[in-house]
Amino acid sequence: MAGVRVLDLTSIILGPFATQMMADLGADVIKVESPAGDTLRQVGPMRNPGMGAIYLHLNRNKRSVVLDLKTEEGREACLHLVRDVDVLLYNVRPQSMARLGLSYEAVRAVNPKIVYVGAYGFGNDGPYAGKPAYDDLIQGMTGVARLYERNSGHEPRYAPLTLADRTIGLHAALACLAGVIHSRATGEGQSIEIPMFEGMAHMILGDHLGGRTFDADAPAETMGYSRLLAEHRKPYQTQDGYVSALIYNDRHWRQFLTAIGRAELMTDSIFATHSQRADNIGEVYRFVDATLRTRTTADWLALFDENDIPCAPLYAVEDLPDDPHLKAVGHLVQTDHPSEGVVHTTAPLGRYSGTPLNLYRHAPALGEHTEEVLGDLPMDLEKKQAILKAAGQGDKPRD
Repeated sequence: MAGVRVLDLTSIILGPFATQMMADLGADVIKVESPAGDTLRQVGPMRNPGMGAIYLHLNRNKRSVVLDLKTEEGREACLHLVRDVDVLLYNVRPQSMARLGLSYEAVRAVNPKIVYVGAYGFGNDGPYAGKPAYDDLIQGMTGVARLYERNSGHEPRYAPLTLADRTIGLHAALACLAGVIHSRATGEGQSIEIPMFEGMAHMILGDHLGGRTFDADAPAETMGYSRLLAEHRKPYQTQDGYVSALIYNDRHWRQFLTAIGRAELMTDSIFATHSQRADNIGEVYRFVDATLRTRTTADWLALFDENDIPCAPLYAVEDLPDDPHLKAVGHLVQTDHPSEGVVHTTAPLGRYSGTPLNLYRHAPALGEHTEEVLGDLPMDLEKKQAILKAAGQGDKPRD
């Protein structure tokens, strides 16, 4: 994405995750922050104030500019930046952008080719338009928490990761790229809306629409992908620990049942075909659960590996940095940050034979590049000076 410039007006996780991917792919991402900075800067652990761990991961390969968009100078500087970018991405409510004087109409007036992407809670055509939204709220509204309840019988729970933010962040990054392709092909920009609620509902219903795929009035109990909701779809307990295993296709089942001395179950039983197993998935999972409790983890890992059946040890998060495969592929890399010292972070994802990816810019201090970026803008020097003072960077912009 070298040659693509992104004006990043986002904060927290959703937007910064989207722009992190674009920055890793070579886009020039200019992160615009308020004088207070991205809220996530304050979320620890951290070595120094304003440089929290998650912030460092999400904002590498970017430049930070401090602009108070509520001031005339800040808005004017932002619109000057708009003239020379391909994408503007924001994740506040559209009504807030309008109040700042940065609506699509205002931005398009200075750059008709711009791709103006909003990633926020709810689509503007529905009754929830303009309501606040965060990851937990969207997980709750799209059934994620209730799926845990239905699967386990326990109380509803949120997934212990920023599932909605990162899922919609992927959609937002793709939308930015699609918009740039269209803009460069036609010379015309556009406004793009990527709402969290609809995006997560899209993912959840893709798995769980079930019987309402064919009949919009089908009973509620026909909804849900039974395999994913089965009580025993969970890590299997062994004699001395746990394993993650998925005996899935006919070959897997034939190999597994033969290896445990139950080959006859592949004939005239619920294990005989994929459809029969799917129709009786609860009983199938209970059988595997009971069987795997009879041997040790090492025994099962060896048996599954010998028969090429998907199986792995059950990791905790703290096991990932020491995983031999992740080490071999260089998934975690060590960098030297000018203020934070040694920082370990994930490498850009994927291997590109013609355009190798790398970490070429450290996560910036608040407003680290304000002077650098403002120096090229055709603004009055007094206005530049006011912006730099707000950013805490002295009295004079560079020549």
